[in-house]
Amino acid sequence: MKYDPMMIEPMRQELNLVGAEQLTTAEKLETFLSDNTGTVLMFVNSVCGCAAGSARPGLTQSMQSEVRPDKVGSVFAGQDVEATAALRGRFPDYPPSSPCIALFKNGEVVHFVPRHMIEGREAAQVSDDLVTAYQQHCGS
Repeated sequence: MKYDPMMIEPMRQELNLVGAEQLTTAEKLETFLSDNTGTVLMFVNSVCGCAAGSARPGLTQSMQSEVRPDKVGSVFAGQDVEATAALRGRFPDYPPSSPCIALFKNGEVVHFVPRHMIEGREAAQVSDDLVTAYQQHCGS
């Protein structure tokens, strides 16, 4: 389903404030992920309430951690259709969900937070889960 771009833009900007690169095409996604070294957090954004209430705020809070991923990127489900499909193709063992968060290390998914682990949780809980993953997989 396509939504009015004016409605979507503030949701994209929320992630831009923490350094997330908006990957609106499959080509941009592939370029962003082409270097398989280090850690990359990928966020599949959406217009649902759990994205607004827990996922985006939780991601934002987690980025205040001293240890965090080298890069952060985002695709918007329902808007960046080809980019979202290309990203989901990189973690075929997980059913498609949005929002969801994948942490890659050296090109491999090392932590995955599907929608059912976001819904009904507070932003602080999502943040804590991500910070724990950052401490385990990011940095030296």
